[in-house]
Amino acid sequence: MMNMDLSAVIEEMETGDQDSALTALQSYNKQMNQCFTFNRDEQKDREEGKLQKHLGELVLGFLDRELQPSCLLACLETVRILSRDKNCLDPFTNQFAMSTLARYASIAVDSATTPAHSQSVDGQEEDAGGDEEETGQCSKVLKESSPASENPDQEVIVEALKSICNILLHNETGQMVAADLQLIKGVAERLKQCHDPTWNYEVRFFDLRLTFLLTALRVDVRAQLAQELHGVSLLGNHLEATLGLCCSGTLETARAGFEGIPTEELPPLSRQQTELAMEILKILFNITFDINRRKVDEEEAAVYRHLGAILRHCLMSHADGEERTEEFHSHTVNLLGNLPLPCLDVLLMPKVQQGSIEYMGVNMDAVNMLLKFMEKRLDRGHKLKETLLPSLNLLTESARIHRETRKFLRSKVLPPLRDVKNRPEVGSTLRNKMVRLMTHIDTDVKDCAAEFLFVLCKESVSRFIKYTGYGNAAGLLAARGLLRGGKDPGIYSEDEDSETEEYREAKAQINPITGVVEEEQPNPMEGMTEEQKEYEAMKLVHMFDKLSRNRLIQPMQLGMDGTMTEMTTEDLHKLASKPLLQSEDPPNLDSEDEN
Repeated sequence: MMNMDLSAVIEEMETGDQDSALTALQSYNKQMNQCFTFNRDEQKDREEGKLQKHLGELVLGFLDRELQPSCLLACLETVRILSRDKNCLDPFTNQFAMSTLARYASIAVDSATTPAHSQSVDGQEEDAGGDEEETGQCSKVLKESSPASENPDQEVIVEALKSICNILLHNETGQMVAADLQLIKGVAERLKQCHDPTWNYEVRFFDLRLTFLLTALRVDVRAQLAQELHGVSLLGNHLEATLGLCCSGTLETARAGFEGIPTEELPPLSRQQTELAMEILKILFNITFDINRRKVDEEEAAVYRHLGAILRHCLMSHADGEERTEEFHSHTVNLLGNLPLPCLDVLLMPKVQQGSIEYMGVNMDAVNMLLKFMEKRLDRGHKLKETLLPSLNLLTESARIHRETRKFLRSKVLPPLRDVKNRPEVGSTLRNKMVRLMTHIDTDVKDCAAEFLFVLCKESVSRFIKYTGYGNAAGLLAARGLLRGGKDPGIYSEDEDSETEEYREAKAQINPITGVVEEEQPNPMEGMTEEQKEYEAMKLVHMFDKLSRNRLIQPMQLGMDGTMTEMTTEDLHKLASKPLLQSEDPPNLDSEDEN
């Protein structure tokens, strides 16, 4: 839009005539509808920025008047377009502007001030938001798959919601004003109407998007929704309604009209269902991210178990396309990781049906789905910290507290050991992939992979070394003070001996450091006299001492408590005075029963 054109629009607006303003705004909106970037040179930027701000002020003045429906909609469309530019938001971030937009979005807490030409709806809900690219995409989805709204005011509501979302996305002052105006209360009221067919897809979507932005950007709003407005229960019911679920008293969910049909055989969720569900999952993640760090009472636990049952259904459901399904499952897994650990038993509650994966009499469909999801992310190898760890941590904690889950996962990840010729990190099995992660450059990834395998081994050092090799296991064992062997305290069941014939035959020849049978190597000291051996040992000690003094390395020694401690110069000299001192025996791999 050229400056002269923008100036012409402003001229028409300044006349105060609705018809003139309508014509000018419609022309401006049509030209700028697909403009999402504002990269102009500095001089033009200042000039056009001033004009845009002035236009915004004029439009807000119109919105404070009684307007024809077409002029009202054109004004809101202009606000939506102007609010895309984060450098021109000044007219829209004050309390008057935000409250005006909230009234047109029908989420103002004081509904008595709603303009006459905007339908007042008691009890309307949460907010939506997002940048304009997403706004455009969502509009496209609606046009392709939603019938025209029977309520013309819903178009007004959507435009106002989009504008508020743009403002929140780009401006901290706008976020503060939205919190002060208690917009979350207004949008929460509408979310309660999740079974009301009045509201079309776009209103529902942008209600949720606005709620997501508020909970992501404002800690106080996040707490308000979670506690005062009972957000977990509210959004859990909304998710249940969006997916069309009916939940029995046994916490087993089924899609209405498809009772008795296994979840994996259900038709895929529609694009609109998936979009709404993912927004709900993101909001729930925001308001529950710290729940598993504190104890919950019985009433809260019941709410989270109900939510867990719905999330199990999400995990077993499919969207329209593999990419969308994976995104849907990713949000589901992220939220499952926030739930209190005792509530995760709902993943195992459904009865075993024909086609289900059964283990120890328990339905393992959900756990198997989590394992496949995790392995898919692992194979992709992209941003493992962000993509892999949520599912890996979830599996680890589930295995820690549920015996059946642990034993099932162990059968898949650490089956009875038969391959004693190849190193644990070499190969294409899931065990090989996980052991490779134990030496990953990212510390968080490395630690989580080791923790997962350690839990599957019932935190038994000997068993852990058997499956990973002492070299790969050393990092976790050092951190736990277990380098001398032993077992971490934990509540684990006794398991049957699963030692294979191949392993039993090769056990004596296995190198505990690498975890495999290695060819016998020649003794480098063969043929040396005792004096020569002592000379070489002293030489090695002095080399370590020199490197240590120059701070190139820090020699360490294993303390009596199983932890690593620094070796001082005095320690090195003591070692030099006893060069033939025998080293500690390696951990005894036979000290624990096999699982």
